[in-house]
Amino acid sequence: MALPFIVLAVASGLALVWYGALSLLLLFAGILFAALLDACTRGLGRVLPLSRRARFGIVVSLLASVTVVTIGWALARLPDQVRALLAIMDTQLSILERELGSFGIELFGPEGRQNLSQFLADPGRLFGHVHYAVTGAYVVMMDTVVIVCLGLFFGASPAAYRDGALAFFPPAVRPRIRTVMDEMGRMMRNWLLGQLLRSAIVAILLGATFHAFDVPGASLLGLQAGIANFVPYLGPLLAAFPVALAAMPLGLPTLAWIMIIYFIIQTIEGFVLAPLIQKGAVDVAPAWTLFAIVILGAFFGGMGIALAAPLVAVARIVVLRLYVEDWLHDRPAASAAGTNSVDQGLPPVAGTISDRMRSST
Repeated sequence: MALPFIVLAVASGLALVWYGALSLLLLFAGILFAALLDACTRGLGRVLPLSRRARFGIVVSLLASVTVVTIGWALARLPDQVRALLAIMDTQLSILERELGSFGIELFGPEGRQNLSQFLADPGRLFGHVHYAVTGAYVVMMDTVVIVCLGLFFGASPAAYRDGALAFFPPAVRPRIRTVMDEMGRMMRNWLLGQLLRSAIVAILLGATFHAFDVPGASLLGLQAGIANFVPYLGPLLAAFPVALAAMPLGLPTLAWIMIIYFIIQTIEGFVLAPLIQKGAVDVAPAWTLFAIVILGAFFGGMGIALAAPLVAVARIVVLRLYVEDWLHDRPAASAAGTNSVDQGLPPVAGTISDRMRSST
């Protein structure tokens, strides 16, 4: 008799997730920002013996100050550089379109290209998404405000929100759910800090390389390449396109050297630096990550692309811990003995969720 209600509940949950996916993505982005604030607060505790509230206030103040200074500098200096860089890229696109047209190749399809700004403003076209995650500057601003507010609220007292969510689970399984949630929190903190470090290294190295070759808009190109590294595997490939367009006026030999150095730096970062920095924080197969980027990008645009990697990593932890280990009882011997919990400074977990549910009934 309970089966129809279970099926109805699952279907209702899936429908809620589907129709509220954009809002849920905003919520997850806020949780990621909270994980960043929490990581900075924990790190500050190693050098300042202050209360967590005081350290959190210092972190928020420093980030707010850096953000204000960065925005002020960008408003004063970047608009002219952005316009000049877009003009160069637009000209090179026209030349490339004309050269390919002489061979009967239509670069932008039968309708042609209207202008570069519209092409760059809609990266979701690359994936043929169903609807847009961001539909204008106003929506972007409001989404940013929501993410920042959520991050501040969650980051101020993450344990309180975690314990509040645990109240929806039966008491018998709360210890296990708490352990899994703590593991997800550690993963998000390590992933964010690792991605920030990787992006900073790439932006600095490529920016210096572009400056050495006198590429127009070298700082902007280095910055966009670093930001693109937040999207694993696909981001560096997409970031190479504007670099190539900006370097085309310098001549074919210079363009070739710039692209060779670009891919050498990206290869070293991806296969040498990334494993050293992450150190197993996100153990997801590359194919699954790339698949998630394409699928979430197709359905949810830029927001889905940006959050695909951490979403897959979180989903992996949930499936591995709660389904494979607890429901299927496929647990490594060391994990079953509680070794993982001891290594992470947590109390050993006695029994799985299914065991606890059976014992409570």
